[in-house]
Amino acid sequence: MRTIIWFVYFWTVLIKLIPALNRVKNLQKSGRIQERDELADKKAKEWARSLVKLTGSTITVSGEENIPKDTAVLFVSNHQGNFDIPLLLGYIQKPKAFISKIEVKKMPFIGTWMEQLNCLFMDRKNVRQSVKAINEGAQLLQNGTSLVIFPEGTRSKGDDMSEFKAGSFKLATKSGVPIIPVTINGSYKMMEQQGFWIKPASVHIEVHPPIYPQQQEAKGLARLSEQIIKEGVKKAVS
Repeated sequence: MRTIIWFVYFWTVLIKLIPALNRVKNLQKSGRIQERDELADKKAKEWARSLVKLTGSTITVSGEENIPKDTAVLFVSNHQGNFDIPLLLGYIQKPKAFISKIEVKKMPFIGTWMEQLNCLFMDRKNVRQSVKAINEGAQLLQNGTSLVIFPEGTRSKGDDMSEFKAGSFKLATKSGVPIIPVTINGSYKMMEQQGFWIKPASVHIEVHPPIYPQQQEAKGLARLSEQIIKEGVKKAVS
């Protein structure tokens, strides 16, 4: 019953948010970009937190003081489950956009909201498009928009992590912004552990100190970030 209620709520709220989405679009058309960004971030956070709360889960966050306030950052996180995006969107206060797979762009309302949040869509099967997305992302970071990447490329659906792909770390080497490793522990228990069904879980989000990319290659940054995040998972599991 919880799962059915959740999905009904998911789409009902998206429909109710259409007037807010129209306001966001109108602010963009009139060139009031800062107001657009603030409204889009506020509504997205409210929606994300409500989705998580409806699962009955308990969410704790530690280390948020490690996030620099005066610059954009590249959040790098492990990817345990479908709830990782609303968790990071709703429970880490710094405004952020996401690098997402291209298929999400086609989803009704969601793709449009993500565009208004400055999210980028990457087609991993198209090398040229992926390079273009990385370059656009680096420009966004330089212009002050923080981004989130999941370098595993897919959900782990558990505590084990896949090897981080180095390509997305070019966002940091090209832009020069700090990398903020983030460990998510337990989000797969909200859905993936029992297949499609939603259940309450205890989830902890640990924000680690920044990594500064100066004079480091993407491969080295990927290995270091993976090690830090993996240690966070091991610490929580043990």
